[in-house]
Amino acid sequence: MTDPTEDFAAMFEASIKAKRVVKGQTLEGTVVGIGPEVAFVDVGGKGEATIEIGELKDADGRVEVAVGDRIQAVVVSTVGGLTLSRTLARGAATERQLQDAFQSGLPVEGKVARVVKGGLEVQIGRHRAFCPISQIDTARTDDATAHEGRVYRFRIIEYKDGGRNLVVSRRALIEEEQRANAAEIRRAIVPGAVMPGRVNSVRDFGAFVDLGGGVQGLLHVSEMDWARVSDASQVVKPGQAVTVKVLRVDAGTQKISLGLKQLTEDPWTKVTQTYAVGQVRTGRVTRVADFGAFVELEPGIEGLAHASTFAPTGRSEGWSAQVPPGTTAAFEIVTIDVEKKRIGVALIPEGSSRASRAMDAHSVNQPGEYPDGGEQAAPEKLGSLADKLRSALEPRNK
Repeated sequence: MTDPTEDFAAMFEASIKAKRVVKGQTLEGTVVGIGPEVAFVDVGGKGEATIEIGELKDADGRVEVAVGDRIQAVVVSTVGGLTLSRTLARGAATERQLQDAFQSGLPVEGKVARVVKGGLEVQIGRHRAFCPISQIDTARTDDATAHEGRVYRFRIIEYKDGGRNLVVSRRALIEEEQRANAAEIRRAIVPGAVMPGRVNSVRDFGAFVDLGGGVQGLLHVSEMDWARVSDASQVVKPGQAVTVKVLRVDAGTQKISLGLKQLTEDPWTKVTQTYAVGQVRTGRVTRVADFGAFVELEPGIEGLAHASTFAPTGRSEGWSAQVPPGTTAAFEIVTIDVEKKRIGVALIPEGSSRASRAMDAHSVNQPGEYPDGGEQAAPEKLGSLADKLRSALEPRNK
């Protein structure tokens, strides 16, 4: 007849082998017994493990857990059964445990004490470690003092002199987690998806947004707001949490284009309700080009006052002197093309009456098409327009 004890031992050993429990693996189990030196933890099919009672005590020496509580701990030994450790994860490690953590790659928890030359001093239990500045984060650290007082998980990358000389890296753990999460996150990144992110850096042309797992997308400055944005830093800041929409994903390069303005209503959807040809609206000149002046009628809605619509000034600097950037003036709506998102406007000279205005939208040729890049070219056969403008402003009684 088979000895039940031998059967249990064989089953236990087979269970451990089947599950391939290894040092450094994190397990979750239920505390089933608390003794003077160790506590027993039921880890399911992996059997029953032990953990030193000292690792379950708080700073005042009181045991923090009770029978029936669920805990997480890391496997530090599989010889003669499973031995767990939770102390390393809480930063109160012995020299033996630190050596085990170094050899197995087990993460340790430490508190950043202060900034030192070339990096930071990290307190791990009663031990001091050094973290090079390049190893504290995956992102560039401009102000190392921002990490002082923070508790992080580290990996020991150098162990010398019996634990008296420790070098640790937080970056190694972050990169490991990013690699594990990147594949899953990329599956969720599809055109049209709305995702949370964090601004990693801001450049002249836009901002790079971390979508998680080290996966970054570009939020171009033109996609930040319906209104023209001249400075991306006025919209987003490094470290800022944002919600963005995925616009495009390049399958070949894996480049991800993001949008922020797409999460708000496009003001052009209400243009036909708000604007009409012949209306007079107040606008602000945002920029001047050779072919005309761009006029902001409201945030996200810009019109173009073509150069040919300005009355002659007789001055050497020409028509542009009438509308330097920043000028606020009255403009008449000349044309509206909702499909192409274009509005043509004409400056109304100060003191002019509506009857003697420089332009008749129904009898004068309309401004030409915008070429590539969003700029409007001068139309052909527009020579008579200047004559009409001039004659409209000249005194009628000669």
